[in-house]
Amino acid sequence: MRTSETVTRLVRAGLILALAGAPAELWGKDLQLLHLLEGQWKIELGDNSAWREAEFDDRRWTQVTVPAAWEDEGFPGYDGYAWYRVKFRVPHQWKGKTLFLRLGHIDDADEVYVNGNFVGFQGSFPPGYVTAYDVPREYYLPWEYLIPGTENVLAVRVYDNELTGGIVHAGYQRRVGIYEDPAMIVPELSLTGEWKLMPGDKQEWAEPAYNDSSWHPVYVPAYWETQGFRGLDGFAWYRRRFDVPPELEGQTLILLLGKVDDADQTYLNGQLIGKTGTMPPGPYRIGSDDYQQLRAYTMPASSLSASGENVLAIRVFDGFLHGGIYSVPVGITTRQRYLAWAKDGQRNDRTSWIIDWLHAFFGR
Repeated sequence: MRTSETVTRLVRAGLILALAGAPAELWGKDLQLLHLLEGQWKIELGDNSAWREAEFDDRRWTQVTVPAAWEDEGFPGYDGYAWYRVKFRVPHQWKGKTLFLRLGHIDDADEVYVNGNFVGFQGSFPPGYVTAYDVPREYYLPWEYLIPGTENVLAVRVYDNELTGGIVHAGYQRRVGIYEDPAMIVPELSLTGEWKLMPGDKQEWAEPAYNDSSWHPVYVPAYWETQGFRGLDGFAWYRRRFDVPPELEGQTLILLLGKVDDADQTYLNGQLIGKTGTMPPGPYRIGSDDYQQLRAYTMPASSLSASGENVLAIRVFDGFLHGGIYSVPVGITTRQRYLAWAKDGQRNDRTSWIIDWLHAFFGR
């Protein structure tokens, strides 16, 4: 064995062993596997938007194993587009759980659909091709997109530019499947569901009396690119109306906006109550982790109408690629519940990527 290979393997082993002995929070959030999706899927080479639909007849498609490079499944040397499909059943007991879809590593770019609903993507397809072969795929899976008690269809559009392609491997100590985040806080008042969205930037959109009836209905949380706003970079605003439930009146409340890509300014009844990240004309920071920061903002009692309608207006700036309010939790909780959850120390999902990066860099 060459000396350089020996050193590389020793470094690799040392790093992985060191991380194996690290505290649990270093490994990232502890998701619980609910349904394994590894095994036999269907695949078809080419690209057809009809293949995302749950009703599409894929009986003539080729069976392949997932995860595995498609070159190892009988398609040597193939670069280009292909679609994967698999069916799975959803039990009624999943309702109320915070669900995520993990697909491991996909070489190079992907778009993911559940029952025809666009749930997420990584990388970019031609002509603006950008690879994401080294990014572990983890997508929030809205319960509203699922049909309990019957078959559901997961469809994955993949583009491979060179070398290996497809849903190639699951990632370190992970499996391809549907997961629950049991540690995720469930707000007393959920604000997931339909919001209004408008590209552009006008300060009057923060005012509660503004008429947003002509705005676009979108689902929150989900990237706005998955809801008809492909290629939208820059400013856009969200708006949502809500009433304070009687059981929450008189308490200090916290607004949870999940995660926002990239920066936000959040208004409650026209008053700025929180902001994260830098917006133009300030410098946009390439490589900033603002998009990974949980948004949690105190709602002053003086800004809330306990006996009438309240209006949230969220000004968002997206620098590139994904944009919008894209992950849970989204809703309103009490200060006491938020404080207990925040101290639990199980929300840091960033450092788990270290393990995947080490294996991608050093090999398996």
